[in-house]
Amino acid sequence: MILTGMTLLLCLVMIGAALVAILGKGLAVAILATGLVSLVASLLFLILAAPDVAMTEAAIGSGLTTFLFFFVLGRVRGGEHD
Repeated sequence: MILTGMTLLLCLVMIGAALVAILGKGLAVAILATGLVSLVASLLFLILAAPDVAMTEAAIGSGLTTFLFFFVLGRVRGGEHD
């Protein structure tokens, strides 16, 4: 019963973060919100007893992709001032 409640809570957090990513102001907020969606997805994979998929989602989806988005955002904004 607790597992179902925690899963529901994580799904609601994921939906909230996705709404922030879509409706939020600013690219940095959207990037952080998509990273949070990936992090919550990795927690859900862990609950579903798929630790290998959870580790991959956390490393690639939440970590590397968020870093790459911020790197590209910095490069694009840096090019606007040239």
